Amino acid sequence: MPLPKAELHLHIEGTLEPELAFELAARNGVALPYADTEALREAYRFEDLQSFLNLYYELMAVLRTEQDFEDLADAYLARAAAQGVRHAEIFFDPQAHLARGISMGTVVEGLWRALGRSETSHGVSTRLILCFLRDESAESALETLAAAEPHLDRITGVGLDSAEVGHPPAKFREVYEAAAALGLRRVAHAGEEGPPAYITEALDVLGVERVDHGLRCVEDPALVERLVRERIPLTLCPLSNVRLRTVDTLADHPLPAMLDAGLLCTLNSDDPAYFGGYAGDTFDAVHATLGLDEDRLRELARNSFLASFLEDDEERRARYLAEVDAYVF
Repeated sequence: MPLPKAELHLHIEGTLEPELAFELAARNGVALPYADTEALREAYRFEDLQSFLNLYYELMAVLRTEQDFEDLADAYLARAAAQGVRHAEIFFDPQAHLARGISMGTVVEGLWRALGRSETSHGVSTRLILCFLRDESAESALETLAAAEPHLDRITGVGLDSAEVGHPPAKFREVYEAAAALGLRRVAHAGEEGPPAYITEALDVLGVERVDHGLRCVEDPALVERLVRERIPLTLCPLSNVRLRTVDTLADHPLPAMLDAGLLCTLNSDDPAYFGGYAGDTFDAVHATLGLDEDRLRELARNSFLASFLEDDEERRARYLAEVDAYVF
C-alpha cells in the first residue's frame, strides 16, 4: 500500500494516455497524425513548455462528449488511487474546449460523472478547479467564468495556467476579483518559467491561496521568507520540471533546500501522461534521486492534505492526516 497523499496540481487533459487518445479518436472519427501509440509516445519528447503545449492542445481534439470526459477522469482516478492518492484537486481548461465548440456543460458534467462517484469507485475524494489560459485575453477569462456560473456547484476554485512568460498575473485581476466574489478558491501557476516577481504578483494582485509550481521563489530570499511566514503552499512538480527543462536533471532539483528552508512544499504530477509519472511515481523518484528520508516523505504527504481545500470537511482532512501518521514504510 503506497503512502497516502493528496494531488493538488493535476491537469486532467494532461492525463490522456496514448491508448485512450486512440480509443477516443476512433470513437469520434478523429484522425490523429501518428501511426500508432508508440509513434505518439515518441512525440512526448519536449524541449520546453511551448512544445509540450502544442501537442497538449492538438490531442484535445479527441475529447468531444460527456462520455469522453468521464472516461478521461475515471482513468486518471484509477491510476491515482493505485498510487496512494486519497484526495485530488483536479484542473481543467475549459477555454481549450469552448474554442472547439464543446460546451462548458459537456466538459463539467462529463468530468463530474467520474468525480461524483470517485469515492465509491476509487476511494478518492475530489475537487474541481477551473483554469484560465493566461495566453488568452482577460476578456475571454471573464466570459469563461460567466459560462461556468451555472455549474459552480461542481467547481471549488479557479486557477491560471498555460504559457507563463509575458502573461503576468495582474492581467487577470478582474476575473480573480469576480471569482472571489463568487466564493471560489484561488490558485495560479507562477514562478515556473516566469520570474519570482510573478509569484509576488499572484499573491498580492490575485489573492491566491496556493502557488502552483513556485519553483523560482528560491531566487528571492525575501520571497522565500514571506512564503514560509504566511504558510503559502507550493504545488511542486519535479518530473514536469525536468521534462520541460526548468531544471536540468532531477538531481538538480531544489526540493531538499526548499524543505530545509521551511517552505510548505507538496509533490504533484502536473501532466503525468506526458511527463513520465503519476503522483506515486513522483514520490518514488524524489526518494531515489534526492535521497529524501521517510520523515521528509511523510512531511510531503502531510503537506498535501494541509494544503488541500478541505476546509468544508475538516473531519476528512484529520482522517487523511491520521492515515499518513500511521503509515509504515
